[in-house]
Amino acid sequence: MSQGTIGLYSVARKLRKDKKTTEEFEVMLGNLSLEEVVALKLELSGKIIKGKLYGFNLYHAIPEITKEAVFKYAVSANRSKKAAADFMGITYRYFKMLARKYNIDNYFKENE
Repeated sequence: MSQGTIGLYSVARKLRKDKKTTEEFEVMLGNLSLEEVVALKLELSGKIIKGKLYGFNLYHAIPEITKEAVFKYAVSANRSKKAAADFMGITYRYFKMLARKYNIDNYFKENE
C-alpha cells in the first residue's frame, strides 16, 4: 500500500453507485444528528428481526463500528493515505494495519 492519492474515494459516491442512497436522501440525512441516524438505523434493523438482537453485544460493538466509520470518512475526506492518517492522529503504519483490517481499498473499488 503506497502513500499515494486516494482523492477519488467517496463514501457518498460509492453508496449512490451501489443504489443505496440518492442525493435527495443525503439532503434528508444531513438534517439528522449522528445520534438520530444511529438510532434510526438500529430501529429499522430491529424491525426486520422483530427487535431481537440476542447474541449481538451491540453496546460493546459500537466503538469498533464507529472507528470503522471514522476511518472510511477520513479516507474519503483526504487526498492521500498519509493525510488521512494525520487527520485521524495515528501513525501511517497503524493506518496501513487498519486499512487491511477494514479492507478499505476493496470497499471503495468494488463496482467501479
